[in-house]
Amino acid sequence: MKRFYRDATVEKVDGGFAVALDGRVLRTQRERRIQCLPSRASAELLAEEWARQGDTIDPSDFPLRALADFALEEIAHAPEAATGRILRFGETDTLCYRAHPDEPLHVRQIAVWDPLLADLERRLCVRFRRIGGVSYRPQHPETLHALHDVLTPLHPVVLAAAEQMASLSASLVITLLATLPGADEDALWSAATLEEEWQAEQWGRETTAEERRRRRRAEFATARRFALAALDGERILPGS
Repeated sequence: MKRFYRDATVEKVDGGFAVALDGRVLRTQRERRIQCLPSRASAELLAEEWARQGDTIDPSDFPLRALADFALEEIAHAPEAATGRILRFGETDTLCYRAHPDEPLHVRQIAVWDPLLADLERRLCVRFRRIGGVSYRPQHPETLHALHDVLTPLHPVVLAAAEQMASLSASLVITLLATLPGADEDALWSAATLEEEWQAEQWGRETTAEERRRRRRAEFATARRFALAALDGERILPGS
């Protein structure tokens, strides 16, 4: 598609902020509602997607527009369903499932994963169950209730970004810690892909798998940047 606008700017609208192309406020693709975002910072990220297009628009180069539409056209209508989907990543959090204690991988899992679990446990005053092997065991009800309470008040845009981060990392623990502005994103992603890295060290690296991991890493970073912009300095986790 040929570029049909000159400027992409951010305007104040009822309930938030929106991108405008040459003064015309953007709407969602399906419902045609104003694409209203919760903060100026989040709208500015969308404006950047439009501004960086050349003479021809690349439809695949709008990951945040897709997230925003998903938030406003899907999650906004059923936030509890979205919360439930995200919560399932806490029920089966990859950080809680460990190799057998006799395996060398177990030592690395403890060293990398336990500090992250302990951090969130301290902030929410909960306890995550550590599980040997891959057989499912439910987390403590009190832990799941606390996670639910964190997710419930979030804006649909933040929920959309959180769902993407949780899906990419297979971890609600990593997702929630990623909402902290000062979080070490590289360390969090390394924790999420610890077992993949272990397998690569043992059996060698495969080009396709490495490229897929790099793509997922970029998608995680994009979703996190959108979540932080939408939160606009608000902290969803207690503690320092």
